[in-house]
Amino acid sequence: MDNTDQLPTPAEPAAGAPVSRAPAASLLPLGSITPTGWLLDQLRLQAAGQTGRLEEIWPDVGPTNAWRGGVGGEDWERGPYYLDGLVPLAHVLGDEDLIERTRPWVEWILSSQREDGFFGPQTNDDWWPRMVALKVLTQHAEATGDERVVPFLQRYFRHQLEHLPGRPLRSWGRARGADNTLSVWWLHHRTGEAWLLDLVSLIDSQTIAWDDYLGGDLITGAARVFSHRTHGPNVAMGLKKGAVDWILDGDDAHRGRTERSFANLDRWHGQAHGWFSGDEWLGGREATAGIETCQVVEMMFTCEVMAATYADGVHGDRLESLAYNLLPASNDPRMLGHQYHQQATQLEVSVARRDWTFSSDDAGIFGLEPHFGCCTANLHQGWPKLVSSLWMRSPRGLRAVAYAPSRVRAEVGGAEVTLDVRTAYPFEETIEIGVEAPAGHEFDLLLRIPAWAAEWDLSVDGETVAEEPVDGYVTLRRAWGPSSTVRLVLPMRPRVVRRERQAAAVHLGPLTMVHPLGENWIPVPGAPGLGEWEIHRRSSWNVALDDVAGAADWPVHRATVQDVPWGLTGPRPGQGSPVVVEGRSVRATEWRATGVTPDPPPPSPLLERGADGDLLLVPYGVARLRVTEFPVCGSWADRDDPDDPQYAD
Repeated sequence: MDNTDQLPTPAEPAAGAPVSRAPAASLLPLGSITPTGWLLDQLRLQAAGQTGRLEEIWPDVGPTNAWRGGVGGEDWERGPYYLDGLVPLAHVLGDEDLIERTRPWVEWILSSQREDGFFGPQTNDDWWPRMVALKVLTQHAEATGDERVVPFLQRYFRHQLEHLPGRPLRSWGRARGADNTLSVWWLHHRTGEAWLLDLVSLIDSQTIAWDDYLGGDLITGAARVFSHRTHGPNVAMGLKKGAVDWILDGDDAHRGRTERSFANLDRWHGQAHGWFSGDEWLGGREATAGIETCQVVEMMFTCEVMAATYADGVHGDRLESLAYNLLPASNDPRMLGHQYHQQATQLEVSVARRDWTFSSDDAGIFGLEPHFGCCTANLHQGWPKLVSSLWMRSPRGLRAVAYAPSRVRAEVGGAEVTLDVRTAYPFEETIEIGVEAPAGHEFDLLLRIPAWAAEWDLSVDGETVAEEPVDGYVTLRRAWGPSSTVRLVLPMRPRVVRRERQAAAVHLGPLTMVHPLGENWIPVPGAPGLGEWEIHRRSSWNVALDDVAGAADWPVHRATVQDVPWGLTGPRPGQGSPVVVEGRSVRATEWRATGVTPDPPPPSPLLERGADGDLLLVPYGVARLRVTEFPVCGSWADRDDPDDPQYAD
């Protein structure tokens, strides 16, 4: 349901007042996009698992939590974090029980506002957790049309404008001020009040200049001491600051600075799946460095913000990379427990010494609260916000940010339009979109062509479309209705990406493909919550890729996606995966491990090797034990080919 008409009409800005720049796209009201297919199965698992049962199994969000009016309980970020996932999950599923569970929290927050506009627990006056609570309230207003939220925000932002000069952002709030600004923009979009732009400028002046640091002064190896600038989730949140600033000043240089930040992070901390490490602090490029679950879900939200602001296809590519690799890997397949840190190459899930930059030995186990409870509270936003960001409103129609089975209902150009996205993507290549609209209704449908797609096939009602993408998008501009079918085929061929020491990683479409090791799940007796597990492997791990020059022709096998989409169905390596790449390998006899941590891959090409054979590769997100970065047997090109320009005199 679109509740836009229930919100105040924006006021005209005063003469000479600065005018903000509207984002290139905007989120549809929460609940406009609903999951279907495997994505619906995934969100139902979440609702039946950690998210749906968290209040009964974790006292930190139980009746004593101060953000729901409790006494003596947690009063900082954990309550708002939990709601930041519970609210969108409830509404994208249309789950009345979950919606009812959000009400005591939302009602208490709205009733907690003082006469001076401040709100929240009286035992904690930190600006930071209120930034998360603001996101909760704006999502609630989008889904329900609650008219109390706009005046609530007006009062609070007046309070901030008056008090931030004397009590500025500090610590976590100073690192994460862009999240505060997003909620100011939400209100400004509805009221147009010029004083809100003064608040935006004030918050900006008190927030870390992230692109200056990430693009210029970024550390070039694993962090050794704590800094807010090298804390993984802070970096993930801070990357959106350029996009948030762009709304105020319209300076396209923000885009280039943010891309330089991404490139710098990849240069010094990028791993084989494409994302920067952060086992609490930035941890370098090796595949055994960890990535915190908070960092994964916050980076997804940042990509969603940039997709709306800049509307470049690359941000959809990035969002899919996170959602279809790191997000499912951060939880067990049924979403009963999570890891604090995951590793790109992960030989064992256990309590053991690993070379984290800063974390305890239990940070890698699946459970209720490994290491620290921030991820327990914050993991819930990942899947539901992906659903609500799959499609966005563009000035003349609808824009596909990411592809997944879903159904979209939206008002476009004064008429209701429905999109039925039928696909098993990212496990298959074909995306079929049923478009229903009033006959002759004209609007744009913008379809993202991923950067990895060397070719594609696009048709409408059987007629081929030959448009070239612009900024990653093909625009279908036509009169639709009453019923049309758009068919987009994105052929996925295995591709090999080079790493240090001539090592390699394998990708298939948006998926990172890994060597699964077989999994023995061992429950920990008496564990809190819904369970806790260690996982031990059932096969050898030290293999090298062979025939990388022919990787594009490695066979790809697909199967029906199961009710538990991101899991294996048996202990054998690769058993039950929805897609498998059949590669070639040799045994890397010189590649060893120290305890549970493999050494860096030996330099390639290998000088020592064992027997060769087939190598089954599965998606990163379905294998909790995996090898992602491999040494290579042989050379990257055929040195016997005299016509290869690489070897010409």
